[in-house]
Amino acid sequence: MLELFGHLFSSYTWKVLIPLHENGTPFQFRPLGPDQPENGAAFAGLWPLAKFPLLVDAGRPVMESSIIIEHLDRHHPGPVRFLPEDADAAIEVRMLDRIFDNHVMGQMQRVVNDALRPPERRDAVAVAEAKAALDRAYAWLDSWLEDRDWAAAGAFTLADCAAAPALFYADWVQPIAAEQSNLRAYRARLLARDSVARCVDDARPYRAYFPLGAPDRD
Repeated sequence: MLELFGHLFSSYTWKVLIPLHENGTPFQFRPLGPDQPENGAAFAGLWPLAKFPLLVDAGRPVMESSIIIEHLDRHHPGPVRFLPEDADAAIEVRMLDRIFDNHVMGQMQRVVNDALRPPERRDAVAVAEAKAALDRAYAWLDSWLEDRDWAAAGAFTLADCAAAPALFYADWVQPIAAEQSNLRAYRARLLARDSVARCVDDARPYRAYFPLGAPDRD
């Protein structure tokens, strides 16, 4: 049995849960939090850097969300494949995966991290820079998504697993502009997909933890 350590409100945990749900892959979810100290102890013993999610496959720990998805695609394949066989198409998928993680999720996290600090340590300039970077990423993605249903390679892939949590939370931090209709429609398609909708619903009990206040939508 596969084991996945993570938290249901964690964007990177969602990124791995999505492909597991897509293919109905059997796994045991081991939530991390104060109510499950035994999971935290096991997790710390497996991965001292303590960054989740962490997949354990037959005792072997697999770190980093993109790598976990590649591992699942290779060793536990299902009807949905997350990396194309074609090398050039796979490069496009990996490129979009990195764009969503670094330029959407990463900038969103800068704003969230600032809100978690005491007021005297907050940095309004850094927050403004992060939001401006999100706006630039949104503009590029809106153009990229013209005539595309999914982010890359003409199919639901690793790139979309990265996009779903990134755009879900980023739009809470810096709303996607109304005129960016391609990106807004793409986000809506992601949230309507069963695997993503399941992650959204499973995370609802934790919305009060969002430091900027979760909007009354989605």
